[in-house]
This record gives sequence, structure tokens and C-alpha cells, in this order.
Amino acid sequence: MPTGTSYAVWVGIGATLTVVYAMLTGQEPFSLLKALFLALIIGGVVGLKLLD
Repeated sequence: MPTGTSYAVWVGIGATLTVVYAMLTGQEPFSLLKALFLALIIGGVVGLKLLD
């Protein structure tokens, strides 16, 4: 897997998990729009992994 793709995958996973953890612990407010954008990040990461 190319370095750029690997970096994008790890940054996407890290950012998503950080926000999800903050929402679960109450440090970050939950909204449907936020959940939608997190789902788009996850979809992009899956897409990058499938294309390689």
C-alpha cells in the first residue's frame, strides 16, 4: 500500500476513534450531522483500503 494511502487511513481511523470516544464519555456533544460526517470518513477509509 502506498505511504500516502496508509497515512490517510491511519489519520482517518485515529480522528474517528478520538471523536467517538469523546462523544461516549460526554466530552463532545453528539449530533446527527457529526455522526454522518464520521460515517463518511469511515466510508472513505474503507474505500481506500478496497481500491488497493
